[in-house]
Parts: sequence; structure tokens; C-alpha cells
Amino acid sequence: MNELLKEIIHFRDERNWGQFHTPKDLAISLSLEASELLENFQWKNNEEAVKDNLENIKDELADVVIYAILMSDKLGLDLKEIILDKVQKNARKYPVEKAYGSKKKYTEL
Repeated sequence: MNELLKEIIHFRDERNWGQFHTPKDLAISLSLEASELLENFQWKNNEEAVKDNLENIKDELADVVIYAILMSDKLGLDLKEIILDKVQKNARKYPVEKAYGSKKKYTEL
């Protein structure tokens, strides 16, 4: 993970883009890229979307992850740590015995 962060930061810093990467702007960019990812699925079923748009899906997914990594770095957050914390929170909200095979939200279990 550290090597990936270094590569992303190096790319950003070579272009002097760090000055534009405020938490607000990174959050906006993350949302915009997620919308571009979602656009690949519009008006298509899942199989068709993946078949027709896999390369673009990969690019947009990478953009989402890159902005998430940049935002965590800007806020001084350890991305691995916060992901593991969230998985633990979700495990409490969605215990296996209640959530197994269900698509219900935790408030409905």
C-alpha cells in the first residue's frame, strides 16, 4: 500500500497538483469519478455493461480508488486501518446469523 501511495503522490507532485487537493475538492472528485463509473452501467444489464465497458470500468474504478487514497493521505488517515475498522463495524451491524443471504439493511434484520 505504501508503494502505491508513493507512486500516486509522485504523479501528483510532478504536476504541482497538490495545491488543488483539499479534502473538499478530493471528495467532490471522488464523487464525480464514482458517477462516471456508474455511467458505464446505465441502460444496460450487468453482463452487457461489463462486456461492453470493462476497460472504461477499470479506468473509472482506478480513479475512484486514487482519489480515496489521496483524500486519506491529505487527512492523515491510514487507509488500511480505517477500512479494517469499517469492516468490524459492519460485522456488528450485520451478524452472520441475521444477515446471511439477505439484502436487507441492518435496521430491517
